[in-house]
Amino acid sequence: MLLTTQLNYGICTAKKNIFTFKGHTKEINAIAVTPDARRMISAASDNTLKVWSLLSGDELFSLQGHTDSVYAVAVLPDGRLISGSDDFTLKVWSLDTSVEFPTLIGHTNKVNAAVVLP
Repeated sequence: MLLTTQLNYGICTAKKNIFTFKGHTKEINAIAVTPDARRMISAASDNTLKVWSLLSGDELFSLQGHTDSVYAVAVLPDGRLISGSDDFTLKVWSLDTSVEFPTLIGHTNKVNAAVVLP
């Protein structure tokens, strides 16, 4: 778990940051990178996910819909994103349009992990 509201992204061999991603108002709990390494998604305790460009460092958009901290994020090969939250739900989003698909409900406790298998 990262106990910060920003992420620093850099090349390890360069030992310096290329970008600092600022935008969340509470702790960042999880990140995922798209298969093409062009975007990064951060999940945070401010109940949001943010989609960032790894080419420019810019925030592309924010995903809002969870009612509690977001602790899980995974990227599907088809361009969708899965997020899991302390609100006992999983949400599926389009990374291309930021559209939220119907919420997956039924968990009886917090959702703190999501994994995509090939």
